[in-house]
Amino acid sequence: MTLQQISYVLAIAEHGSMNKAAEKVRASQPALTSAVRELEKELGISIFLRTPRGAVPTPEGAELLQSIGQLYRQYEMINERYTTKDIKRKFGVSTQHYSFAVSAFIETVRQFGTLEFEFAIRETETLNVIKDVGSLKSEIGVLYISNFNRKQLHKLLEENELAFAELIKCKAYVYLWKGHPLANEPSISLEQLEPYPCLSFEQNGRDGYLYAEEILSENIYPRVIKATDRAAMGELMKELGGYTLCSGILCEEFSSDYVVVPYRDDTENPNSIMEIGYITKKYGTLSEIGQRYISELKKSLAKNTRQQEE
Repeated sequence: MTLQQISYVLAIAEHGSMNKAAEKVRASQPALTSAVRELEKELGISIFLRTPRGAVPTPEGAELLQSIGQLYRQYEMINERYTTKDIKRKFGVSTQHYSFAVSAFIETVRQFGTLEFEFAIRETETLNVIKDVGSLKSEIGVLYISNFNRKQLHKLLEENELAFAELIKCKAYVYLWKGHPLANEPSISLEQLEPYPCLSFEQNGRDGYLYAEEILSENIYPRVIKATDRAAMGELMKELGGYTLCSGILCEEFSSDYVVVPYRDDTENPNSIMEIGYITKKYGTLSEIGQRYISELKKSLAKNTRQQEE
């Protein structure tokens, strides 16, 4: 197996097309196809299925892609650090939909600048946060763990050789538009929320409910609307009276339009604790930018965390 073969295979997986992959790696399609066939022969597996819709990884191929993706990203990092001084260094963060994570990222970019560094922030689904950090696409991931999802998430973290470091613990709060009928309540129960749609970020996978970004996702809500980004979530809150249950952390830029109200639990609907933290490769070392980003995360949380009752 050569680095060239690895780059070819990863390009095919990324673009889902032999033609597009050949353009990306600047090789002829016959040369690329031949290299992949030689690799398949060497490994004794079929990496891709050739379909009318393009090249689709086989189960064995998907497993291989995960392993060589990590290997190739490490090669790129070493190459960038020691041999290609003219290429920008890369730093990426993958996160659940948290405004404080974005604020910390902005401050980090301001301190390092974009002339010498290539930055990326990916607000995405929980499984993608884990996948991105596991494959070294992102150096750091930001997500939360609760008693409800702890077992499943820890299993995935172990499988991807990731470590979780806690940043803060929070009880459940209700996020609402400032004009919502319940916005001025001192606390809100699940019964009071029944007439309004519960908003949540869509998660892929058969067991998507296990990877929900919202706390108390195990409860049954009579009205539910899924969204994929924070902008849509905000509009749904404003126009449809929707709400979501999360940490109570509200960055300054959103505090003029939205409010957070403590969730009032009862015997049948108890409160819970969110452990918000970051994930990194278990056996890796954070870069200087990574360390700075963690520092900015802590500052952002300290600045924007609502004073919660013990």
